[in-house]
Amino acid sequence: MLAGFALSMAGIRDSEAYRNIVREQCSIAVAENAMKWGPLRPAPDSYFFDDADELLRFTEANRIRMRGHNLCWHRQLPDWFAALASKQNARSLLTAHIRTVAGRYAGRMHSWDVVNESIQISDGRADGLRNSPWLSLIGEDYIELAFRTAREADPSALLTYNEYGIEAETPVHAQKRAAVMLLLRRLRQRNVPIDAVGIQSHLAAGASHRYGEGLRTFLRECRELNLEVFLTEMDVDDRELLAERNARDGMVADTYEAYLNAALPSGNVRALLTWGVYDRQTWLDHEEPRKDGLPQRPLLFDDELRPKPAYSRLLSSLQRYPSGGAPI
Repeated sequence: MLAGFALSMAGIRDSEAYRNIVREQCSIAVAENAMKWGPLRPAPDSYFFDDADELLRFTEANRIRMRGHNLCWHRQLPDWFAALASKQNARSLLTAHIRTVAGRYAGRMHSWDVVNESIQISDGRADGLRNSPWLSLIGEDYIELAFRTAREADPSALLTYNEYGIEAETPVHAQKRAAVMLLLRRLRQRNVPIDAVGIQSHLAAGASHRYGEGLRTFLRECRELNLEVFLTEMDVDDRELLAERNARDGMVADTYEAYLNAALPSGNVRALLTWGVYDRQTWLDHEEPRKDGLPQRPLLFDDELRPKPAYSRLLSSLQRYPSGGAPI
Protein backbone atom coordinates (compact mmCIF):
# COMPACT_ATOMS: atom_id res chain seq x y z
CA MET A 1 0.00 0.00 0.00
CA LEU A 2 1.37 3.37 -1.07
CA ALA A 3 0.30 6.53 0.75
CA GLY A 4 0.92 10.21 0.21
CA PHE A 5 -0.34 13.64 -0.79
CA ALA A 6 -1.09 16.06 -3.57
CA LEU A 7 1.83 18.50 -3.51
CA SER A 8 1.94 22.22 -4.16
CA MET A 9 4.95 23.87 -5.72
CA ALA A 10 4.77 26.68 -3.15
CA GLY A 11 5.10 24.19 -0.32
CA ILE A 12 8.00 22.37 -1.94
CA ARG A 13 9.87 25.60 -2.70
CA ASP A 14 9.13 27.71 0.35
CA SER A 15 8.87 25.49 3.44
CA GLU A 16 11.46 23.12 4.87
CA ALA A 17 8.83 21.88 7.35
CA TYR A 18 6.53 21.01 4.43
CA ARG A 19 9.33 19.23 2.59
CA ASN A 20 10.19 17.27 5.74
CA ILE A 21 6.60 16.09 6.22
CA VAL A 22 6.55 14.90 2.62
CA ARG A 23 9.89 13.11 2.98
CA GLU A 24 8.82 11.42 6.21
CA GLN A 25 5.23 10.48 5.35
CA CYS A 26 5.03 10.04 1.60
CA SER A 27 5.63 7.00 -0.61
CA ILE A 28 3.57 8.37 -3.51
CA ALA A 29 2.68 11.90 -4.58
CA VAL A 30 0.73 13.79 -7.22
CA ALA A 31 0.95 17.39 -8.40
CA GLU A 32 -1.98 19.58 -7.42
CA ASN A 33 -1.74 21.65 -10.60
CA ALA A 34 1.69 21.46 -12.23
CA MET A 35 0.75 18.72 -14.71
CA LYS A 36 -2.67 19.97 -15.79
CA TRP A 37 -3.29 21.42 -19.26
CA GLY A 38 -3.59 25.04 -18.13
CA PRO A 39 -0.25 25.33 -16.33
CA LEU A 40 1.54 23.21 -18.95
CA ARG A 41 0.24 24.99 -22.09
CA PRO A 42 0.68 28.78 -21.92
CA ALA A 43 0.34 28.92 -25.72
CA PRO A 44 -0.76 26.48 -28.43
CA ASP A 45 2.81 26.00 -29.64
CA SER A 46 4.67 25.94 -26.32
CA TYR A 47 4.90 24.01 -23.06
CA PHE A 48 5.96 25.08 -19.56
CA PHE A 49 7.56 22.10 -17.83
CA ASP A 50 9.63 23.87 -15.14
CA ASP A 51 7.28 23.16 -12.21
CA ALA A 52 6.55 19.57 -13.20
CA ASP A 53 10.25 18.86 -13.78
CA GLU A 54 11.19 20.35 -10.42
CA LEU A 55 8.54 18.36 -8.58
CA LEU A 56 9.62 15.11 -10.20
CA ARG A 57 13.27 15.79 -9.34
CA PHE A 58 12.25 16.28 -5.70
CA THR A 59 10.19 13.08 -5.51
CA GLU A 60 12.82 10.99 -7.24
CA ALA A 61 15.55 12.32 -4.94
CA ASN A 62 13.45 11.21 -1.97
CA ARG A 63 12.37 7.86 -3.47
CA ILE A 64 8.73 8.90 -3.70
CA ARG A 65 6.69 7.53 -6.57
CA MET A 66 4.85 10.03 -8.73
CA ARG A 67 1.35 10.06 -10.22
CA GLY A 68 0.54 12.24 -13.21
CA HIS A 69 -2.65 14.31 -13.05
CA ASN A 70 -4.04 14.66 -15.68
CA LEU A 71 -3.92 14.18 -19.45
CA CYS A 72 -7.56 14.83 -20.41
CA TRP A 73 -10.08 16.91 -18.42
CA HIS A 74 -12.83 19.39 -19.18
CA ARG A 75 -11.57 21.93 -16.63
CA GLN A 76 -8.38 23.99 -16.34
CA LEU A 77 -7.93 24.06 -20.07
CA PRO A 78 -5.75 26.98 -21.22
CA ASP A 79 -7.39 30.25 -22.22
CA TRP A 80 -6.53 29.75 -25.89
CA PHE A 81 -8.29 26.39 -26.10
CA ALA A 82 -11.87 27.57 -26.65
CA ALA A 83 -10.90 29.84 -29.53
CA LEU A 84 -8.52 27.45 -31.24
CA ALA A 85 -9.90 23.93 -30.72
CA SER A 86 -12.27 22.65 -33.40
CA LYS A 87 -13.72 19.39 -34.66
CA GLN A 88 -11.02 19.42 -37.29
CA ASN A 89 -8.04 19.65 -34.92
CA ALA A 90 -9.22 18.37 -31.52
CA ARG A 91 -7.96 14.82 -32.04
CA SER A 92 -4.52 16.05 -32.95
CA LEU A 93 -4.49 18.53 -30.04
CA LEU A 94 -5.28 15.76 -27.58
CA THR A 95 -2.90 13.15 -28.97
CA ALA A 96 -0.02 15.61 -29.40
CA HIS A 97 -0.43 16.80 -25.81
CA ILE A 98 -0.47 13.27 -24.41
CA ARG A 99 2.51 12.18 -26.51
CA THR A 100 4.50 15.21 -25.44
CA VAL A 101 3.66 15.19 -21.73
CA ALA A 102 3.47 11.47 -20.98
CA GLY A 103 6.37 10.86 -23.34
CA ARG A 104 8.55 13.40 -21.53
CA TYR A 105 8.20 11.48 -18.26
CA ALA A 106 8.01 7.96 -19.70
CA GLY A 107 9.44 5.34 -17.37
CA ARG A 108 9.42 7.71 -14.38
CA MET A 109 5.72 7.75 -13.43
CA HIS A 110 3.88 5.28 -11.23
CA SER A 111 0.58 6.12 -12.95
CA TRP A 112 -1.32 8.71 -14.97
CA ASP A 113 -4.86 9.94 -14.56
CA VAL A 114 -5.47 9.68 -18.29
CA VAL A 115 -9.12 10.79 -18.34
CA ASN A 116 -10.60 12.72 -15.44
CA GLU A 117 -14.31 13.14 -14.61
CA SER A 118 -15.94 12.17 -17.91
CA ILE A 119 -19.28 11.18 -16.31
CA GLN A 120 -22.04 13.69 -15.51
CA ILE A 121 -25.47 12.10 -15.08
CA SER A 122 -27.33 15.42 -15.10
CA ASP A 123 -26.22 16.07 -18.69
CA GLY A 124 -28.85 13.54 -19.70
CA ARG A 125 -27.03 11.14 -22.01
CA ALA A 126 -27.98 7.46 -21.84
CA ASP A 127 -24.32 6.49 -21.39
CA GLY A 128 -23.81 9.06 -18.63
CA LEU A 129 -21.00 10.88 -20.43
CA ARG A 130 -20.41 14.53 -19.64
CA ASN A 131 -21.05 17.07 -22.40
CA SER A 132 -17.44 18.18 -22.23
CA PRO A 133 -15.43 20.02 -24.89
CA TRP A 134 -13.70 16.73 -25.72
CA LEU A 135 -16.98 14.91 -26.26
CA SER A 136 -18.37 17.75 -28.37
CA LEU A 137 -15.25 18.06 -30.54
CA ILE A 138 -14.16 14.42 -30.89
CA GLY A 139 -17.07 12.21 -29.90
CA GLU A 140 -17.36 9.48 -27.30
CA ASP A 141 -14.25 7.69 -28.55
CA TYR A 142 -12.06 10.49 -27.13
CA ILE A 143 -11.66 8.39 -23.98
CA GLU A 144 -10.38 5.39 -25.90
CA LEU A 145 -8.14 7.66 -27.96
CA ALA A 146 -6.61 9.16 -24.81
CA PHE A 147 -5.85 5.78 -23.23
CA ARG A 148 -4.36 4.27 -26.38
CA THR A 149 -2.17 7.33 -26.92
CA ALA A 150 -1.02 7.30 -23.30
CA ARG A 151 0.00 3.64 -23.55
CA GLU A 152 2.04 4.38 -26.64
CA ALA A 153 3.71 7.35 -24.95
CA ASP A 154 4.53 5.57 -21.68
CA PRO A 155 4.20 1.76 -21.75
CA SER A 156 5.21 1.38 -18.09
CA ALA A 157 2.84 3.77 -16.25
CA LEU A 158 -0.43 2.44 -14.84
CA LEU A 159 -3.22 4.12 -16.80
CA THR A 160 -6.10 5.32 -14.65
CA TYR A 161 -9.64 6.58 -15.07
CA ASN A 162 -10.28 9.09 -12.25
CA GLU A 163 -13.75 10.11 -10.95
CA TYR A 164 -15.55 11.81 -8.05
CA GLY A 165 -19.00 11.41 -6.53
CA ILE A 166 -19.08 7.60 -6.48
CA GLU A 167 -18.27 6.91 -2.83
CA ALA A 168 -21.40 7.43 -0.74
CA GLU A 169 -24.58 5.49 -0.01
CA THR A 170 -26.95 7.82 -1.89
CA PRO A 171 -29.07 7.34 -5.02
CA VAL A 172 -27.04 10.01 -6.84
CA HIS A 173 -23.73 8.30 -6.09
CA ALA A 174 -25.21 4.88 -6.94
CA GLN A 175 -26.37 6.14 -10.34
CA LYS A 176 -22.97 7.60 -11.07
CA ARG A 177 -21.20 4.39 -9.96
CA ALA A 178 -23.34 2.47 -12.43
CA ALA A 179 -22.40 4.85 -15.26
CA VAL A 180 -18.70 4.63 -14.41
CA MET A 181 -18.91 0.84 -14.34
CA LEU A 182 -20.66 0.88 -17.73
CA LEU A 183 -17.77 2.93 -19.09
CA LEU A 184 -15.14 0.62 -17.56
CA ARG A 185 -16.81 -2.49 -18.96
CA ARG A 186 -17.03 -0.86 -22.40
CA LEU A 187 -13.33 -0.01 -22.30
CA ARG A 188 -12.47 -3.56 -21.27
CA GLN A 189 -14.63 -5.03 -24.04
CA ARG A 190 -12.75 -2.92 -26.58
CA ASN A 191 -9.35 -3.95 -25.14
CA VAL A 192 -8.53 -0.37 -24.23
CA PRO A 193 -5.35 -0.23 -22.13
CA ILE A 194 -6.66 0.74 -18.69
CA ASP A 195 -5.04 -0.53 -15.50
CA ALA A 196 -6.73 1.25 -12.61
CA VAL A 197 -9.63 3.33 -11.33
CA GLY A 198 -9.06 6.44 -9.26
CA ILE A 199 -11.79 7.05 -6.69
CA GLN A 200 -11.24 10.65 -5.68
CA SER A 201 -12.74 10.19 -2.20
CA HIS A 202 -13.83 13.76 -1.45
CA LEU A 203 -15.80 12.74 1.63
CA ALA A 204 -18.17 14.58 3.94
CA ALA A 205 -18.57 14.36 7.72
CA GLY A 206 -21.96 14.20 9.37
CA ALA A 207 -24.72 11.75 10.19
CA SER A 208 -26.23 11.84 6.69
CA HIS A 209 -23.05 10.67 4.97
CA ARG A 210 -22.41 6.92 4.89
CA TYR A 211 -19.93 4.74 3.04
CA GLY A 212 -20.50 1.02 2.75
CA GLU A 213 -22.12 -1.60 0.57
CA GLY A 214 -22.37 0.40 -2.66
CA LEU A 215 -18.68 1.24 -2.49
CA ARG A 216 -17.76 -2.35 -1.67
CA THR A 217 -19.78 -3.64 -4.62
CA PHE A 218 -18.08 -1.17 -6.96
CA LEU A 219 -14.64 -2.22 -5.69
CA ARG A 220 -15.53 -5.88 -6.19
CA GLU A 221 -16.64 -5.19 -9.75
CA CYS A 222 -13.35 -3.38 -10.40
CA ARG A 223 -11.47 -6.40 -9.09
CA GLU A 224 -13.47 -8.66 -11.41
CA LEU A 225 -12.30 -6.45 -14.30
CA ASN A 226 -8.72 -6.86 -13.06
CA LEU A 227 -8.44 -3.16 -12.26
CA GLU A 228 -6.40 -1.75 -9.41
CA VAL A 229 -7.96 1.02 -7.34
CA PHE A 230 -6.33 4.22 -6.08
CA LEU A 231 -7.97 6.58 -3.57
CA THR A 232 -6.64 9.65 -5.26
CA GLU A 233 -7.89 12.88 -3.63
CA MET A 234 -9.05 12.14 -0.08
CA ASP A 235 -10.28 14.86 2.21
CA VAL A 236 -13.30 15.38 4.48
CA ASP A 237 -15.70 18.31 4.07
CA ASP A 238 -16.74 19.50 7.56
CA ARG A 239 -19.36 22.12 6.54
CA GLU A 240 -22.18 20.33 8.36
CA LEU A 241 -20.31 20.08 11.67
CA LEU A 242 -20.44 22.49 14.61
CA ALA A 243 -17.66 25.01 14.99
CA GLU A 244 -15.89 23.58 18.07
CA ARG A 245 -12.49 22.43 16.84
CA ASN A 246 -11.89 19.28 18.85
CA ALA A 247 -15.34 17.88 18.13
CA ARG A 248 -14.95 18.70 14.44
CA ASP A 249 -11.54 17.04 14.26
CA GLY A 250 -12.93 13.95 15.97
CA MET A 251 -15.79 13.59 13.49
CA VAL A 252 -13.49 14.16 10.53
CA ALA A 253 -11.28 11.37 11.91
CA ASP A 254 -14.34 9.14 12.31
CA THR A 255 -15.18 9.72 8.64
CA TYR A 256 -11.71 8.77 7.44
CA GLU A 257 -11.83 5.59 9.52
CA ALA A 258 -15.33 4.56 8.41
CA TYR A 259 -14.50 5.12 4.76
CA LEU A 260 -11.23 3.20 4.89
CA ASN A 261 -12.88 0.35 6.77
CA ALA A 262 -15.33 0.10 3.86
CA ALA A 263 -12.73 0.44 1.09
CA LEU A 264 -9.52 -1.25 2.15
CA PRO A 265 -10.74 -4.84 2.67
CA SER A 266 -11.58 -5.10 -1.05
CA GLY A 267 -8.15 -6.44 -1.92
CA ASN A 268 -7.41 -4.13 -4.87
CA VAL A 269 -6.81 -0.71 -3.28
CA ARG A 270 -3.12 -0.08 -3.91
CA ALA A 271 -2.59 3.60 -3.13
CA LEU A 272 -4.11 6.36 -1.02
CA LEU A 273 -3.47 10.08 -1.38
CA THR A 274 -5.01 13.08 0.37
CA TRP A 275 -5.67 16.22 -1.66
CA GLY A 276 -3.13 18.38 0.09
CA VAL A 277 -0.76 17.98 3.01
CA TYR A 278 -2.28 20.33 5.57
CA ASP A 279 -5.48 22.27 6.19
CA ARG A 280 -4.22 25.64 4.97
CA GLN A 281 -3.90 24.17 1.47
CA THR A 282 -7.44 22.90 1.08
CA TRP A 283 -9.50 23.76 -2.00
CA LEU A 284 -12.67 23.45 0.09
CA ASP A 285 -12.35 26.93 1.62
CA HIS A 286 -12.64 28.40 -1.86
CA GLU A 287 -15.20 26.13 -3.52
CA GLU A 288 -17.15 24.68 -0.55
CA PRO A 289 -16.78 27.18 2.33
CA ARG A 290 -18.44 26.87 5.73
CA LYS A 291 -21.39 29.18 6.35
CA ASP A 292 -19.83 30.44 9.60
CA GLY A 293 -16.70 31.57 7.76
CA LEU A 294 -14.38 29.28 9.71
CA PRO A 295 -11.70 27.51 7.70
CA GLN A 296 -12.36 23.87 6.98
CA ARG A 297 -10.18 21.23 8.65
CA PRO A 298 -10.30 18.36 6.15
CA LEU A 299 -6.75 16.97 6.08
CA LEU A 300 -4.33 15.01 8.26
CA PHE A 301 -2.19 17.94 9.44
CA ASP A 302 -3.29 21.33 10.80
CA ASP A 303 -2.14 24.78 9.69
CA GLU A 304 1.08 24.34 11.68
CA LEU A 305 1.78 20.93 10.13
CA ARG A 306 0.90 19.12 13.36
CA PRO A 307 -0.82 15.73 13.02
CA LYS A 308 -4.53 15.66 13.84
CA PRO A 309 -6.72 12.76 15.02
CA ALA A 310 -7.40 11.89 11.37
CA TYR A 311 -3.71 11.11 10.93
CA SER A 312 -3.62 8.43 13.64
CA ARG A 313 -6.92 6.92 12.45
CA LEU A 314 -5.71 6.70 8.86
CA LEU A 315 -2.40 5.22 9.99
CA SER A 316 -4.22 2.58 12.05
CA SER A 317 -6.36 1.65 9.04
CA LEU A 318 -3.30 1.28 6.83
CA GLN A 319 -1.62 -0.84 9.46
CA ARG A 320 -4.70 -3.02 9.70
CA TYR A 321 -4.99 -3.45 5.94
CA PRO A 322 -1.36 -3.08 4.81
CA SER A 323 -1.91 -4.46 1.31
CA GLY A 324 -5.55 -3.52 0.75
CA GLY A 325 -6.74 -7.00 1.70
CA ALA A 326 -7.70 -9.04 4.75
CA PRO A 327 -6.90 -7.39 8.09
CA ILE A 328 -3.90 -8.50 10.09
